[in-house]
Amino acid sequence: MQINPDTAQDSPFREAPPRAPVAPSARFMMAHPAHVMALGFGSGLSPKAPGTAGTLWAWLSFALLYNRLSDGQWGVLIGLSILVGWWACTVTARNMRVLDPGSIVWDEIAAFWLVLWLASPMGWWAQVAAFALFRFFDAVKPGPVAWADQLFHNVDPSTDPSAWRKAGWGIMLDDLVAAFCTLLVIAFWRAGWQ
Repeated sequence: MQINPDTAQDSPFREAPPRAPVAPSARFMMAHPAHVMALGFGSGLSPKAPGTAGTLWAWLSFALLYNRLSDGQWGVLIGLSILVGWWACTVTARNMRVLDPGSIVWDEIAAFWLVLWLASPMGWWAQVAAFALFRFFDAVKPGPVAWADQLFHNVDPSTDPSAWRKAGWGIMLDDLVAAFCTLLVIAFWRAGWQ
């Protein structure tokens, strides 16, 4: 008697069904340090507009740390936040089984820190404008932001061994491009007023 591997229930040849995505929760966040970072210390758990919540967290933390760090320290912090953020986003996306989950907000945090640091000093209204511009570019994704956002959306973890690393970088990249676009508008605005 011959066993058909397609119909055998306990056959090692049978492909396992795909596992469902994992919804983010406080318990999920606390299960791994990468989750805590990628979910923006809880700001990504916001049920509405987690990207905006993450950007607000970035703004608040920047305001608290701005005068405590030198420019060199800010540069190191942001550089490390991008590199370590890539790792955290990769691990968290893989553990959630979603290539670009909306609850991962470390990309917004690192990118908005970059905007605030490079455009400083800024008054309150200029920071509000920077926040609005960044959220516009990140949410609407015009031109180069859309390109960066779609760059790694077609990776397939079942066939590409580096798919999750690519997805992690893709999560970070579109927000860095949104930050660049925000800084470009701020630079043009400042040049026009001087």
